[in-house]
Amino acid sequence: MHKHMKTNHTFAKVTKAIIPVAGYGTRFLPATKAQPKEMLPVIDKPAVQISVEEAVKAGITDIILITGQSKRAIEDHFDRNTDLELRLRQAKKSKELAEIIEVSELANFVYIRQKQALGNGHAVLCAENVIGNEPFVVLWPDDYIISKKNCIAQMVEVYQEYQSPVMGVLAVPRQDITKYGIIKNKHIKGNVHEVLGIIEKPSLDKAPSNLASLKGYVLTSDIFPVLRRTRRGKGGEIWLPDAVSVLNKKRSVFACEFSGKVYDLGSKLGWLQANIYDGLRHPNLGPALRKYLRTIV
Repeated sequence: MHKHMKTNHTFAKVTKAIIPVAGYGTRFLPATKAQPKEMLPVIDKPAVQISVEEAVKAGITDIILITGQSKRAIEDHFDRNTDLELRLRQAKKSKELAEIIEVSELANFVYIRQKQALGNGHAVLCAENVIGNEPFVVLWPDDYIISKKNCIAQMVEVYQEYQSPVMGVLAVPRQDITKYGIIKNKHIKGNVHEVLGIIEKPSLDKAPSNLASLKGYVLTSDIFPVLRRTRRGKGGEIWLPDAVSVLNKKRSVFACEFSGKVYDLGSKLGWLQANIYDGLRHPNLGPALRKYLRTIV
């Protein structure tokens, strides 16, 4: 069979997603000193909830959150709050009551502590016993992509067709190439590419494309033994892209190219831009925000 020929077999569905949320959020200090950066909202939804909702719409039923110290707010957010529910019920705020109950029922949540800050590859490795031999999604809540199509569902579709690991990519402006991991690619069809290599934050003259690794991956369980053997890289941490690059030497890895615009919710400017963009689209806030922005710009 050709290296990237699609298969006709039936394989396990992708129902589990790992969301690493144990980082310190140093780019947002002092706001993130005692508050997880993933809980910073776009309008009224925390970044981590946006990721969870997108995953659930793509068929994910089990959300595995890799947490760390000072991340209890994330667990509390997806839990029931009986005192708040009682107050909302007494105040006859049925809309708000329904919204907070819905958050706790989005998925089956599993929480795993990453006891040491050893990188995003180590965070994924922490979930090995929960994942078992199943395929799974890895998501980065910082990457907020405004797209007409569900990005996670697109990655899962590519995985289901080729039964190989898939990474999300987005074409970025030339001036942003040096900020991301950039893939060397061979176009297969439509928005599907075969990954021939990954270069982390290349200089413009060495960038093999403008396709940046964003949003996350669909991975298979054979990534775990690779992660266990992966040497610590920058900052003494185990990096997931390094392990995917090693895996790519043994088997095909595909890229699912998204169309849309990305906002980096882990940066102050990206977070502000996302709030303004979504604020302008908001049915209640949009007209007033647009009017206000005209007075100051």
